Amino acid sequence: MKNRQQRVRYKTKKVSSRNRLTVFRSNNHIYAQLIDDSKGITLASSSSIEKSIKDKNLNKKEAAELIGKNIAKRIISKGIKEVAFDRGKYKYHGLIKILAEAARVEGLNF
Repeated sequence: MKNRQQRVRYKTKKVSSRNRLTVFRSNNHIYAQLIDDSKGITLASSSSIEKSIKDKNLNKKEAAELIGKNIAKRIISKGIKEVAFDRGKYKYHGLIKILAEAARVEGLNF
């Protein structure tokens, strides 16, 4: 049996040819990036270690919401409206859910 991260990523790539919105969460920070798998490049990224977010002294939930909004704005400014959400090894709840819902509110479809 494959582990969760391999299973989620395989299904995301197989079902959709969209660019992939990947989320990584460490104990202290949360990161989101848009990846074009056909070219193997990162198109946009946002994280809690950016100076503009770090200076606001937000708690983790507020930071996740702000990162979701930032990444959505950056992706939409590049002319991309639809992405495939890759939650990686994380369950869809907590910070991952907050980030995803904030991105959806900004107009991103996945």
